[in-house]
Amino acid sequence: MRLSAGTKFRCVDLEGKQCGDLFAFAAADVDEYASAEHTRAFNARLFPRIGEPFVTNRRRPILTFVEDGSPGHHDMLMAACDPTRYQLLGVKGWHASCQENLQRVMAGLGFDGVDVPQPINVFMHVPIGEDGTLDWAPGFTKPGDSITLRAELDCYVVLTACAQDILPINDRNPTSMAIDVETP
Repeated sequence: MRLSAGTKFRCVDLEGKQCGDLFAFAAADVDEYASAEHTRAFNARLFPRIGEPFVTNRRRPILTFVEDGSPGHHDMLMAACDPTRYQLLGVKGWHASCQENLQRVMAGLGFDGVDVPQPINVFMHVPIGEDGTLDWAPGFTKPGDSITLRAELDCYVVLTACAQDILPINDRNPTSMAIDVETP
């Protein structure tokens, strides 16, 4: 969906234990997008906190984290799932993925072939071991848990409900998510 700068919106886990991949692209040029790696450097932290911006690959704030009505786990380390990922996990044939969902939505908005940046993985719990290993743990969200963000640039925002049903991040049971736009 296209949002104007200053618009607040909520990402909502409708049924609980669901994570989602959040993407934002500058409306003026979709080659500029929310970048997890640039955001980590900008904020000097691995994971987002209230009041901090998510910046683009051109280091401009595109979203600000306004409120967290969830247990507070949001990942900025994991890439979006894609067909190759599922193939490596042993899936034979097609499997839904966040990469394909993003590409389909952006194509529907008139943008074929967009880059697929590393997403902001809302509600995704990725524990980091003392030795630096990463784990995919089930989420802690309950139905209706949400986060609120504010668009800092005119942008396109896409939230994909992660389709992962092999690893435990969605309790192996993908469900729905929603974006609620706040009216001024």
